[in-house]
Amino acid sequence: MDVSSEMIYPLMPLFLTNILGVNKSIIGLIEGVAESTASLLKVVSGYISDKIRRRKVLILAGYGLSTITRPILALAASWSWVLGYRFIDRIGKGIRTAPRDAIIAESTSAEHLGRAFGFHRAMDTFGAIVGPAIALIVIYLYSHQFSSTVLNMEDIKIIENAFRTIFWFSIIPGLIAVFLIIFFVRERIIKSQSDNPTSIFQNSLRSADFRKFLLIVGIFSLGNSSMAFIILKVQDVGATTFNITFLYLLFNAVYSFSSMPAGMAADYFGKKRMILISYILFGLIYFGFAFSKTQTHVWTLLLLYGVFMGISEGIQRAFVATLLSNNYLGTGYGVYHTMIGLIALPSSLIAGFLWDIKGPQATFLFGAITAAIASTLFLIFFWKPKRI
Repeated sequence: MDVSSEMIYPLMPLFLTNILGVNKSIIGLIEGVAESTASLLKVVSGYISDKIRRRKVLILAGYGLSTITRPILALAASWSWVLGYRFIDRIGKGIRTAPRDAIIAESTSAEHLGRAFGFHRAMDTFGAIVGPAIALIVIYLYSHQFSSTVLNMEDIKIIENAFRTIFWFSIIPGLIAVFLIIFFVRERIIKSQSDNPTSIFQNSLRSADFRKFLLIVGIFSLGNSSMAFIILKVQDVGATTFNITFLYLLFNAVYSFSSMPAGMAADYFGKKRMILISYILFGLIYFGFAFSKTQTHVWTLLLLYGVFMGISEGIQRAFVATLLSNNYLGTGYGVYHTMIGLIALPSSLIAGFLWDIKGPQATFLFGAITAAIASTLFLIFFWKPKRI
């Protein structure tokens, strides 16, 4: 499914700014509203999957919904269409995310959780390499139609046509993903829960360590603004649409290839140590983005950001599994993802506002500061010699 999504994602902020002519605050609004509103479904979906002990049907519904929304983006005539697409697409993600993580955790022994989630992120991100590669081919084919080396209105229309063609093509891998889920995904059938909704939520939040981790993740996520702003930073230092898409492909390659080794390292050295390393690395990267003005520096930081993603994404989810009972994994993952999603609204709004008022430096410095705060709290709450 990531092939489908990642054909689109690196082009969306460029489509909004260069074709539809919106400012950074609107991009922040679109990203924030889409992620936060849809994230409310993550905890609901997680609870339902715990209650009925059926994960696959929710995973299928989520991927299917995301696939059928693609024509909205391909036909978009204004930023409100893009907002509608992002909203419905993220609802699909909200439905599938918690049940998917729960089915991975249930299928894996505790000592191999880091490796399992690292492998999942690696495979997920491998699709994110193929997606931009397809987009690159389409952009390259359309670039031969340019009338001159200096873009004019006719050339901008050609770029728009390339974007819309890619958006249409993204439907195909989405349909393939739905087919594979229907016929090849198997799940363990476990007796349904008799608990009422209140007790399930209370039990999932009973762990004090889980509540502390949610606080830390919330603070960190406030500064971890949408990837769209990093893409805009790359454009800000002079990268072309083709180069941006190619760099996004390289970013995903680094992300994919670092996920599995990071997961194995987490199982060996401890998940807490790797999470702390990822927070510190993020802070340094965002500090670098704030002051970098050359393409070489920004491109290097983007690839390092791929390393951060490879470390943090899967390992944080594996760490959550160590804080929760198996009976409440779906709800717990729903709460975790909902926390991140709800913070996405103020995070993206703050990022867009700071960019429009003070420039990109303020946006990335804010992220570096929140990462420093999250790192400090993680040390206070979780740093012990014992390995988890």
